[in-house]
Amino acid sequence: MEKEINRWLTPKQLEELYGFSLNWQAKARMISSNSGLPYSKIGRKFIRYDRYEIEKWIENHRVVGYLL
Repeated sequence: MEKEINRWLTPKQLEELYGFSLNWQAKARMISSNSGLPYSKIGRKFIRYDRYEIEKWIENHRVVGYLL
């Protein structure tokens, strides 16, 4: 049986799946809404990340390096 993929991730799940530390996530959320890490806030306390928005954000912020 396949494990269901959860669309909404907690900060801890984001850290486990993508390697973004909890400290880095907090800093990235403070950046302007156009370039910062996309997230949703539930009430005053709970942060959740939309897996699909995170995938798009990663794709749009990738850096292509060139070998000299």
